[in-house]
Amino acid sequence: MTKTILITGATDGIGLLTAKQLAEQGHTVLLHGRSAEKLASAAGEVGSSPKTYRADLSRLEEVEGLAKALRDDHAQIDVVINNAGVFKLPNPRTEAGLDARFVVNTLAPYLLVQRLLPMLPKEGRVVNLSSAAQASIDVAALRGDGALEDMAAYAQSKLAITIWTQEMARLHQDGPVFIAVNPGSLLASKMVKEGFGVAGNDLSIGADILCRAALLDEFADASGAYFDNDMGGFGQPHSAARDMPHVKEVMAAIRALVAETPIG
Repeated sequence: MTKTILITGATDGIGLLTAKQLAEQGHTVLLHGRSAEKLASAAGEVGSSPKTYRADLSRLEEVEGLAKALRDDHAQIDVVINNAGVFKLPNPRTEAGLDARFVVNTLAPYLLVQRLLPMLPKEGRVVNLSSAAQASIDVAALRGDGALEDMAAYAQSKLAITIWTQEMARLHQDGPVFIAVNPGSLLASKMVKEGFGVAGNDLSIGADILCRAALLDEFADASGAYFDNDMGGFGQPHSAARDMPHVKEVMAAIRALVAETPIG
């Protein structure tokens, strides 16, 4: 059965390759990107005239607009792949005074999923890109108080998205399925090249596991789980994801920052 699949950050790297693979399988792929020019180029590479959506995920008001456009255009979205992410930025502070690494990597996907939940069927899936780089979260920095170096902000933002993946699975036990995935370390993405100065490993390593997580039965009963593609299987995220006082503090901050009424 073909599905409608939204991929954020789909103009290059793992996101674009995943979109190509899913489109080749006959699925309806919705592409998100920050640049209209790059979106047009990506759509041409994917073929079959995919629907495209432009939004700057560092601005939560644009995330709201993205969600509205998707709701207006589609009755149902079967899978959301939150692939968009940032690591090294010349100015990591947003106009709202938040760290853009937390906004793009953690808050924007959370807000987007909250707004799209009514469109996701019970058997639907939310696949969140985590990372092998994870660290206990400085909640004050998450709220915009204080500054973090690039790797610290990135690692904390990736644990934060893993934490909210677990929490959403706990709150929605009847579905959809929420999965956090480390697609593989140091893959050949623009982020890796800019951040680490290395060519990186084959992008298909990451795209293949995202396609599996989005579609295959092996993930159907894995809601709340963390898949570590470096290990080739399900594993445990950073121990802070099992520290319930820390989890509650992080979730309270995320909910407050996206102005969501707490649930559960």
